[in-house]
Amino acid sequence: MKYAYYPGCSLEKNANAYHKSSLAVAGRMGMELEEVNDWNCCGATEYMSISILPAYSLIARNLALASGQDVDDGKLVAPCSACFLNLSKADATMAEAPDFAALVNKSLAAGGLHYEPGSVKVRHLLQVIVDDIGYDRVEQLVQRPLYSLRVAPYYGCLIVRPGYGGEWDDPEYPMSLDHLMRRLGATVVDFPLKAHCCGGHMTQISEPVALDMCRRLLKNAHDYGADVIATICPMCQLNLDAYQEAVNRHFGTNFHIPIVYFTQLMGLAFGQDPRTLGFGSEFISAAPALAKIGAEPPEEPRKRRAPKEGLPMPSMPEEE
Repeated sequence: MKYAYYPGCSLEKNANAYHKSSLAVAGRMGMELEEVNDWNCCGATEYMSISILPAYSLIARNLALASGQDVDDGKLVAPCSACFLNLSKADATMAEAPDFAALVNKSLAAGGLHYEPGSVKVRHLLQVIVDDIGYDRVEQLVQRPLYSLRVAPYYGCLIVRPGYGGEWDDPEYPMSLDHLMRRLGATVVDFPLKAHCCGGHMTQISEPVALDMCRRLLKNAHDYGADVIATICPMCQLNLDAYQEAVNRHFGTNFHIPIVYFTQLMGLAFGQDPRTLGFGSEFISAAPALAKIGAEPPEEPRKRRAPKEGLPMPSMPEEE
């Protein structure tokens, strides 16, 4: 399967571990990722509120470039959640507003480009792995199961909503990453805040507010006994990893939870070299957590029977 690949700015710098591990596991799964030639920044999150036409033109340029690539069914893969959102949003907005699309294409024409809305199908890397590769194939590739590693799957706020390309997971309580981590042999802990915001660029606006948003997520993972938090977004990884010590200083906490990319854990389970997956570049070292991985699966905890006089408890989404 051949896909156009949009790495985005973060994956070339601070999120290089995501880039390395994405390419490594994609190759193992038989995915061919062809990087979009001469791609540019998607504008991150702020540009939309500053100048809308240049912002959409900036994004649409990437879509126009991707539409000219010889890939399967026009599929464009974006590992970064912010890039995924912006690319999806630009495509959907141009389709819904032809007059605005004409203005965007007028801007693109200055560079000899044109984009027809809908000609590119923007997908997040997690969605491609889950829907196109499938859990069964991923499980077949596992050589070193992540037994005894307690993982908190963190989706962030961008990937499953608002769903410009169609809803593919529950927007309030997504489960696709949970299922994927279980197929790798990991123990997935309950993480009620899994789809809450990490604060994004709030660190540049109000650091106390940003640190509290990070603290809530770290505390939630800590309370449920997570060894690591697995993320799918460079901004989420940066905030929870790079600002974790600042959170500890500000609130007097003592969190030491490694924040890793889900593709790094996939590569580890596939038996790939941790160094080629980017391990070691994180601020909070993942080494102590990864040392907990065992050779045998942990014993299943016994489920406690609810007392007869107790109130009925709500059921959680079915585990795969």
